[in-house]
Amino acid sequence: MKVVVAGGTGFVGVKLIERLHNFNHEIILLARDPKRANRQFPKIYFPQVQVVGYTPLQAGNWTKVLAGTDAVINLAGTPIFGEPWTDKRKQEIIQSRQISTRVLVDAIKSLVNKPKVLINGSAIGFYGTDLSKSFDEYSFAGNDFLAKVCKLWEAETEEAVQAKVRVVRLRTGIVLGKGGVLDRILPIFKLGLGGKLGSGKQWFSWIHIEDLVSLILFAINNPQIENALNGTAPAPVTNREFTKALSKVLNRPAFIPAPAPSLQFLYGESATLILDGQKVLPVKSQRNGFKFQYPEITGALTQIINS
Repeated sequence: MKVVVAGGTGFVGVKLIERLHNFNHEIILLARDPKRANRQFPKIYFPQVQVVGYTPLQAGNWTKVLAGTDAVINLAGTPIFGEPWTDKRKQEIIQSRQISTRVLVDAIKSLVNKPKVLINGSAIGFYGTDLSKSFDEYSFAGNDFLAKVCKLWEAETEEAVQAKVRVVRLRTGIVLGKGGVLDRILPIFKLGLGGKLGSGKQWFSWIHIEDLVSLILFAINNPQIENALNGTAPAPVTNREFTKALSKVLNRPAFIPAPAPSLQFLYGESATLILDGQKVLPVKSQRNGFKFQYPEITGALTQIINS
């Protein structure tokens, strides 16, 4: 296949490009920093990767590489966690997703030979947070800030649908692998200083990075899959259960909790990412026959930590 990837130098994007390259697909990587991208994917090791510089918030010559491709995968967006959600930061979070998707979709619409499918990033924040409900691809949107971000993000793909391009809105949960969220918490747990966050009752809807990459390829190759697709494992856990599983795999105690008020003091409104959650189930992928390699948390953590 010929596949375009935007946002391919991040945690998920790198793993995706590595897998696509292993299958000998032709990959066009749209990168804001081409020099950095070429360092990440040196030609000697990644001969099938072509790096093209692009500006995600405005059209340019890069748009022509979208023509006739088998898939466009858009993973671009400013990181949500790590900085307090000031009004300015909220606008950056929204615009980096909304406008970059709009520019990409406008480029696709202008082409005579359009891509076969657009797989556009989104997140399970679409559903809002709840301690008791379960959500799947057919559930309604929530009303908090992250739900607003996701609704605006996904709405930008609607014109691609109108242009007869198949669109998959990939609502990703917490991605586990070498890097990402585990990089932040493993040093603490290895020292025996880990523990539940807040009440520990909040849901933790996760997915192993290998399964997420496999799901993206599955969505490309199965034309019946369109619209929302949850990128989560079939067995979500509570934060307390995740803490217990990670402690067990590391063979370290985890009895030092992080109280909600202290996390709210440190992170402000963005603390909702770790203090609130949602139980999200991958109904559509399972109905269509997708097989998870890592369906439960202990096996997933064991593979990541011991690999």
